[in-house]
Amino acid sequence: MTTLSDPPQSAFKPSMLLNDTRYRGYTFQFIALVCVAALFAYLGSNLLQNLRDAGLVISFNFLGDAANYDINQTLIEYNNQMDHWRAALVGVLNTLLVSFLACITATIFGVFAGVARLSQNWLMRKLMSAYVEAFRNVPVLIWIIIIFTVMTAVMPAPRDFRGEDAAASMVLFDSVAFTNRGVYVPKPIFGPGGWAVVLVFIASLVGAVWYRRYATKLLYETGKLLPTGWPTLAIIFLPAILAYFVLGQPISLEYPELGGFNFTGGINILGSLIALWFALAIYTGAFIAENVRAGILSVSKGQTEAAASLGLRPRRIMNLVILPQALRVIIPPLISHYLNITKNSSLAIAVGYMDLTGTLGGITLNQTGRAIECILLLMAFYLTISLSISAIMNVYNNSVKLKER
Repeated sequence: MTTLSDPPQSAFKPSMLLNDTRYRGYTFQFIALVCVAALFAYLGSNLLQNLRDAGLVISFNFLGDAANYDINQTLIEYNNQMDHWRAALVGVLNTLLVSFLACITATIFGVFAGVARLSQNWLMRKLMSAYVEAFRNVPVLIWIIIIFTVMTAVMPAPRDFRGEDAAASMVLFDSVAFTNRGVYVPKPIFGPGGWAVVLVFIASLVGAVWYRRYATKLLYETGKLLPTGWPTLAIIFLPAILAYFVLGQPISLEYPELGGFNFTGGINILGSLIALWFALAIYTGAFIAENVRAGILSVSKGQTEAAASLGLRPRRIMNLVILPQALRVIIPPLISHYLNITKNSSLAIAVGYMDLTGTLGGITLNQTGRAIECILLLMAFYLTISLSISAIMNVYNNSVKLKER
């Protein structure tokens, strides 16, 4: 009887790096890596040599010098006697603020427009088609300038709110003023225990999300349908309201008031921030709408008909059958749109909004002449933010993709 066995493995020889297909790929990859490293080393040494010849040395000590310039919108305490590092931090926070607001708003616009483009209502379908085609085919910089120009030209000046027969008036019980210098809204004042109410509200939001996920899981596993509308609202608001009164109403509001030549008090949301925010949102929302429409169309129509035959209403068919499957098509391009919003926020300088490009890459660079250091910091910031957004969204994408047994 003959027994077959695997042939003995030959000993490794250097010639196998080229002749053996098991190692040949690694050899070429290593050679390519060495070539790329050598190229960057040559470019780096050439840059350093040219800087030395010009009498320049790369240093970040300038970040500790006084900035000597003002910033019109800040989320943290800042004045012109603080250093460039503080000014750059204000720019970072301003960039994150407008990017976060634009991502949330663009998602709402995009989902609504994408679903409405598939509506049976002819007028709604055509209106959404016009929105998508009009906004995605015009550069976002144009929309930023248009919205900012309309706000400054159409909105009333603060002096129009003066007098008994004023040409303009505040809205929402005289608490909000829309002016050509921005929108003035009430400012929350936190007393002792105020942040506890905020923490309760955040915990309530997490609880509401957990309840809706539990209701969906229970429906899929047992077919038992729990109400989600009023319980979600109750979970979000009731604990925070109870905490607010139990702790003695620790949060009050400071309303804007007209004094001198402008409003004082409250929070001033600059027109430049609003213009940049809405321009990024409506522009990117048009692209997201097409992704949502493509994701919905990727789901077989037979599944909609099967769900309808079981007695599900159109809204539940969309929430329970269509959207969960469409998300695997929608999420990957949505990550790219979020990254584009963050990068396109650098156009803020067109309307005078002081984001990171306006502070570190604008005034700080011009004052100090440290172009290489400023550009390196800008690249590091945008790279870090982009990679962070990609990592977070990829985690969410893995959580919603189809699970195969």
